Amino acid sequence: MMETTYQKPSQQGYYGKFGGAYIPEMLHRNVEELQSRYLDIMSDASFQQEFRGLLKDYVGRPTPLYLAKRLSKLHNTNIWLKREDLCHTGAHKINNTIGQILLAERLGKKRIIAETGAGQHGVATATVCALKGVECIVYMGEKDIERQAPNVARMKMLGATVVPATSGSKTLKDATNEAIRDWINNPNDTHYIIGSVVGPHPYPDMVAKFQSVISEEMRWQLKEHTGAELPSHVVACVGGGSNAAGAFYHFLDELSVQLVAVEAAGEGVHSGMSAATTQLGKPGVLHGSKSLVMQTEDGQVVEPHSISAGLDYPGIGPLHANLFDSGRGLFLSATDEEALKAVFELCKLEGIIPALESAHALAALHQLKFKENDQVILCLSGRGDKDLATYMKHI
Repeated sequence: MMETTYQKPSQQGYYGKFGGAYIPEMLHRNVEELQSRYLDIMSDASFQQEFRGLLKDYVGRPTPLYLAKRLSKLHNTNIWLKREDLCHTGAHKINNTIGQILLAERLGKKRIIAETGAGQHGVATATVCALKGVECIVYMGEKDIERQAPNVARMKMLGATVVPATSGSKTLKDATNEAIRDWINNPNDTHYIIGSVVGPHPYPDMVAKFQSVISEEMRWQLKEHTGAELPSHVVACVGGGSNAAGAFYHFLDELSVQLVAVEAAGEGVHSGMSAATTQLGKPGVLHGSKSLVMQTEDGQVVEPHSISAGLDYPGIGPLHANLFDSGRGLFLSATDEEALKAVFELCKLEGIIPALESAHALAALHQLKFKENDQVILCLSGRGDKDLATYMKHI
């Protein structure tokens, strides 16, 4: 498929006015090495063969596209769930970590670092490091370590070292800061596997490309089911935005497809306890790229809040900032309460326990108006095991 301006950043890594690489001098060599080599490595036939092979035989792709009949009946339309929760490790994150570990291998890197919020990216990184026998260090906010205990245990079982981030809000932003600090100190032997479409160029493009397998499958699967490969809507939750980038990717230039991104409103968009970046953010630089960032008048990052650790981030990927800014994407938000309600609704209607992140996308279905013959695909980005402690409090 032809790449469009929506899919493809400029040579400097900009999507419209967002993107780029704003990095300390110490990281220039690493980032430049990635920028100059990632496309060649990724397009190499042996890379593609190994990547596709692992996605099929190790991750369990393609993931099903499931017509949720009782959920569809509730909304009087056709709602398809893209079952990323059925990937090995329980979320879409593994698509990207498989790609990046193969990239790191070809760059000769012997040590892997990562940041994680909900722990799914940490687990996916620890998994591929175990697969390849590579040292793995995962930075995770102290607060997230508490609320995502099962994933912390999984990472340790897989042989990763989990390092708590104890500064700031002790969540994803702070874990990312610590990971960047580590990378500055260990530039030669270390590859940083960023888990979302954030960070300096080429990360947003690289992660979106690895995750684009989601929408690649959606197209042929929908055609198999309905005879047409374009849905009316694609709905996904957005923190940094990797599952949404993957779900939107092969529809970005199909203007008949409504792309719906759902952020975490927390206790309400204007409650002071929110992570709805497009509603609250202004252009700024965070973690190596220019995007929309929740910040004070003098540019200090505002602490975000979401019940879901994976959406608890004060920024958004530059690809999404451009979709918002250009009007190509419709950006909605769902509160903690709405997300919880959506969890129990899906459990009772379809026998599927979703992750809290995905539940935000489910909650937004109630804000949209559908026609009876619409084909709505919702990216069910992860499964809910990791959130059971939270769910137990609300049963």
